[in-house]
Amino acid sequence: MDGLPPLVSAVLAAGAHVRHAICMAHRADDPYPHWTLHQVLPSELCRAVTALPFATPPIDDTQGKRATHNTTRIFISEPNRARHLACEALAEAFQDEATVALLQDVCGRRLAGSSLRIEYCQDTDGFWLEPHTDIGAKLFTMLIYLSDHPDAERWGTDVLDAQHNLVERSSGARNTGLIFLPAADTWHGFARRPIRGVRRSLIVNYVVPEWRSRHQLAFPGEPVYAW
Repeated sequence: MDGLPPLVSAVLAAGAHVRHAICMAHRADDPYPHWTLHQVLPSELCRAVTALPFATPPIDDTQGKRATHNTTRIFISEPNRARHLACEALAEAFQDEATVALLQDVCGRRLAGSSLRIEYCQDTDGFWLEPHTDIGAKLFTMLIYLSDHPDAERWGTDVLDAQHNLVERSSGARNTGLIFLPAADTWHGFARRPIRGVRRSLIVNYVVPEWRSRHQLAFPGEPVYAW
């Protein structure tokens, strides 16, 4: 990619890297289909996203929901794409028609016509999430973990069965990931545990066209397409 403008080079590198990680993902079907990924983002982009100048919000009791602190949530939105190259490269990688087409093939769910939503999370001690399945307006969920703290391996998502028993705890190690397709049985959460430092992660969703909070979307006027 020598000679290409930095933005174009970053976008192309990110998209190809993400698609390779998706191709190499490992599928498990207990208690519901989910996929684990490694080296999801190019290392330079992973570092750049982690270094984004977003202040870590203070965490009071979350009551087990991210929505408890809606006013402090951060999204890879249109304004943030304009301000930060890392946000633009990240968003373009998941908006790319080739990426959407690959995810449709791997996961077996139509995503074309939906909208991309990426949340940047910075969780601190006291954070927890109750067992939940994600709302029906989310067609797809990918979690990408960004922390390089020595404890990060233990900061992954809890994959739960219908009785909310722990079946698997995904790795929270830096640049690993977890995919699932929100449905009535996709129970998951984050049991309260010590967070010494900041638990950074990305939540990548493709959401239905009727999604009301348009300011959260990476490309609010552009639904995704697939080859």
